[in-house]
Amino acid sequence: MKKILVTGGAGFLGSHLCDRLIAQGHQVIALDSLFTGSKKNLSGLASNANFKFVQYDVVDPITVQTLGVSGLDEIYNLACPASPVHYQYDPIHTMKTSVLGALNMLELARNTGAKVFQASTSEVYGDPSVHPQPEEYWGNVNTIGIRSCYDEGKRAAETLWFDYQRAYKLRIKVVRIFNTYGPRMAADDGRVVSNFIVQALRGEDLTIYGDGTQTRSFCYADDLVEGFIRLMNSPDYVVGPINLGNPGEFTMIELAEKVLRLTGSKSKLIHMPLPEDDPKQRRPDISKAKQHLDWEPTVALEQGLERTIAYFREAIAA
Repeated sequence: MKKILVTGGAGFLGSHLCDRLIAQGHQVIALDSLFTGSKKNLSGLASNANFKFVQYDVVDPITVQTLGVSGLDEIYNLACPASPVHYQYDPIHTMKTSVLGALNMLELARNTGAKVFQASTSEVYGDPSVHPQPEEYWGNVNTIGIRSCYDEGKRAAETLWFDYQRAYKLRIKVVRIFNTYGPRMAADDGRVVSNFIVQALRGEDLTIYGDGTQTRSFCYADDLVEGFIRLMNSPDYVVGPINLGNPGEFTMIELAEKVLRLTGSKSKLIHMPLPEDDPKQRRPDISKAKQHLDWEPTVALEQGLERTIAYFREAIAA
């Protein structure tokens, strides 16, 4: 049994990770400020003796005493708002979460000897001029735009992860997450999958930004969490960054049409102006994940959408 800290543990992805780690028999501490996370996501674990929830903001320094444990074996750092609506709400705090949160988790790892995992993002590639995006691509990011609090915050966190490895021989793991979806997404988080599904179920027009030809690649949450665990359990020389995402690529119009068909909705598609710095295309090169982790997604988009629609039907009805 390992003692594992998951920051952002009450969030969409963090809660799925906690479920998997508890199912594997580990002792798990979920830490979350509850800015975008919800205790409801962890309700299935509340009575589990191996599970503990701590409400705390990673921008503040933290010790094992704060967590009420004697030590840690692993730290998964997932703490940070990940949708534009949420990370642009308080961009300064978003940057603090990415940078100060990174420093605090790295120091905690340094003090406990824990292996430490950083959930980075495909947003480090910005609006890419290379397609699909391999890990060697350095990106095309506007450093002063409205998205840069997140993009640059995550880039700075990656810098810190590798500097701590070089300076202190820390055992690190870094993934770059591409668009992910599934149950427990927040209905109001502004991400395209949840937007389309909620609008369709409510009979509202589906909002497409721009002409709808921009593309994304959508990975189901369970597949992504499997990749997290495989990277954490990989040999120490496999540090990343490693892209995790589904290389299937769809336009926004294609996604909207799938959602309409699967929900049976009669909603119409309406077009709105494209937000500032919105990437035109996004698709991961997952060669390294295949090579080092023997990982690739197994859940097809329609199958994952059906599960996600079922979740939102129930949530909206409730």
